[in-house]
Amino acid sequence: MIVWTVANQKGGVGKTTTTVALAGLLAERGQRVLCIDTDPHASLTYYLGFDSEELPASAYDVFVAGKNITREQVKQTILPSEVDNLHVMPATMALATLDRKLGNHGGMGLVLKRALALVAQDYDYVLIDVPPVLGVLMVNALACCHRVLIPVQTEFLALKGLDRMMRTLTLIQKSRGHGYSYTIIPTLYDKRTRASLDTYKKLVERYGKSVWSGMIPIDTKFRDASNQQLPPSVYAPKSRGVLAYQSLLTHLQQLAQQDTA
Repeated sequence: MIVWTVANQKGGVGKTTTTVALAGLLAERGQRVLCIDTDPHASLTYYLGFDSEELPASAYDVFVAGKNITREQVKQTILPSEVDNLHVMPATMALATLDRKLGNHGGMGLVLKRALALVAQDYDYVLIDVPPVLGVLMVNALACCHRVLIPVQTEFLALKGLDRMMRTLTLIQKSRGHGYSYTIIPTLYDKRTRASLDTYKKLVERYGKSVWSGMIPIDTKFRDASNQQLPPSVYAPKSRGVLAYQSLLTHLQQLAQQDTA
């Protein structure tokens, strides 16, 4: 089971779109996929057709159970989506209270890792959508992944968010004992603007081969797909945005062979 965490400490950079787009493509290729929504705003949950406030169980219950969680409890939080092979562990607003309620409890940074170990035989890929805040949710998502996917909007302010994210990875990897594998994904690229091109060049200058050589373009089909609560590859399989994500997925699957070797 390969786990990818989609994270950035800036909002609006395409984290949820990237999570759903890659998950949809993997599911189409016959992979068993679990999407985990750890953002209290529950954008991923709503995107895939669920009302977070009307669910019997969610990711919140995993954290409340903590280190004593059972396989059956984990499975109770997972729902099948309308897309074959694609399941969801939804979020609720209650996740916003975790740092206050449980942040000081011992072992809270590894709850999600323990939970995923209990269902590892059920899935080929897990993609985790993370809120843009350093706290117990981001720590958990980083602790259990093979690779961090960092979408970065190709505009100058987004570089500041990326700087914060990289400092966070450095901070957490000190306690983890080894570094993270990560891929920076240029998103919302507009070839008509100088800002997009200049930002992309700065990304490559600063982070070199950690930056995916392609870019995800601005594509109105992404918004239309979210309105229909469908992965972009289901709603508009020939759109330029989906073609870009197909290329990204091929690249990430090649890297995954190294990550799990």
